[in-house]
Amino acid sequence: MKTLYPFAIIIASSFFLSSFDSVAKNESYTKKLSTSIHSDNDSDVVDTEVLNDFFKRYSDLKKYQTEVISIYKNRSYETIWYEDNKINEFGKLLYQKIKNADQEGIQIEIPYQDEIEQIFNKSKKISRSDADMLLSAAYVIYMRNAYDGLDAETVKKTGWLLPKKTLSYDTLLDSLMVNPDLLEKKNGLLFDQYFRLQEVLKKYKKIEEDNTWKPITTETPYKDIRPDAKSITVAQVRNRLFVMGDLKSDSKSDFYDRELMDGVMAYKLRNGLKPNYIITEDHIKDMNEPIAYKIKKLQINMERCRWISPKMVTDNEYVMVNIPSFELVYVKNGKVELVSSVFVGSQLTKTSIFSGNIDRVVFSPYWTVPQSIVDNELKLKIAADKNYLAENNMEMVNGQVRQKPGPKNSLGLVKFIFPNSEDIYMHDTPSKTLFDFEKRTFSHGCINVKQAKDLAVAMLKDYPEWTQAKIDKAMNGEEETTFKLPNKIPIYITYFTTWANEDGQISFYQDVYDRDAELSNILFPESTVASN
Repeated sequence: MKTLYPFAIIIASSFFLSSFDSVAKNESYTKKLSTSIHSDNDSDVVDTEVLNDFFKRYSDLKKYQTEVISIYKNRSYETIWYEDNKINEFGKLLYQKIKNADQEGIQIEIPYQDEIEQIFNKSKKISRSDADMLLSAAYVIYMRNAYDGLDAETVKKTGWLLPKKTLSYDTLLDSLMVNPDLLEKKNGLLFDQYFRLQEVLKKYKKIEEDNTWKPITTETPYKDIRPDAKSITVAQVRNRLFVMGDLKSDSKSDFYDRELMDGVMAYKLRNGLKPNYIITEDHIKDMNEPIAYKIKKLQINMERCRWISPKMVTDNEYVMVNIPSFELVYVKNGKVELVSSVFVGSQLTKTSIFSGNIDRVVFSPYWTVPQSIVDNELKLKIAADKNYLAENNMEMVNGQVRQKPGPKNSLGLVKFIFPNSEDIYMHDTPSKTLFDFEKRTFSHGCINVKQAKDLAVAMLKDYPEWTQAKIDKAMNGEEETTFKLPNKIPIYITYFTTWANEDGQISFYQDVYDRDAELSNILFPESTVASN
């Protein structure tokens, strides 16, 4: 946003109207405005005319005019930020929050910052009415950036199709005026994950400030580092794990000992990596990512948190899938019931970011092969081998290829349906070895669940007729068995490349679809975020 020079006081001679009545009216208004500029008691001068004139003079704020006018209209056009001729407590807090916006993971550029500074420096250059309206505009700008985030259309363009929350700045203002401390608390305005990432952001900014994020050097060509190795690289990795919190102390030893093994395992487990003690070149590359990039990733994911309704994770029962962590969490009765690894769509067939409601569990499913797969993959195989369909337990039905139920069915033994325009669903898979990979982008868009059977059992606990024996029989049948859930289960497919648990432990995941880079270009157009 551009910043303009402090405004020049409008004088009466700038108004010229043709009719006597109009002139009289304008003179009356000019007198009123002049009073508002020079009087210390102009507490009742924010009306429609004053507001319209304000936005003519402070034209860089015009885009916020609708919200600001609404705020005053619903308060009978009384001043908002003054009490006993002084800025009220919420006004002071708002000023401090704007000055420290970096703690929110954002960079707010508010037009007319110099004028706002004058308000709090007790300068006589700004009238009370102008000061009040400047603070009202600043309030809208701050809430947009810190609590609302990017507009819905821009969010949608990033591929995020989860419903974006909406905020009423007007309604919220009433609560904040009564209790300004609400801005300092987990107040239900933001998804809980936001506040956890905010704490991690403070930690990583301190690391940046202390300059303790030193480069890790390696030999060329690189050789995997294993326990009992001895090198300068080992000592540097040890220091990095200490700085990140995976080691409680730094012995500075260059020998890969038991202590370092525990630190490497902690690092891998929190970042969703294969749990072993081998330090590969990819791990060094990740550890060597500049601290500034780590900070940007935290800020990017804090922005995503602004889009989500805090009520999303207060449901008594729901499924959440996070694409970058390749993980599914099933919450039942308000508690985590099951956590499972998943694999998702490839770069060409990305899994969409959206929400839905699981309404059916289908045992021993048929798989109707999408025509695109038939055209691009199966036609040549069928032409080359007349027995291909039979050998793969497939058949042709009404001109479509489908795979019959069975242990080799591509959907496995069970699938979970949540109707959506993308035709995406969750399902089991016979390809269990794919879960051993760190980067699991193998599907055509659907979500393959490692513990699909356990998930089905957990979902059907509330239905006594679905005994373990009945579930086992349905899963191993020769025909589909569909159970329509009486109570639909919300499912949220998300994209978070950083995630902090309840203890504040931070995980950094792979930006598998380059979504961070896309969002970074919007939020920080002058900088970049590396993809790993």
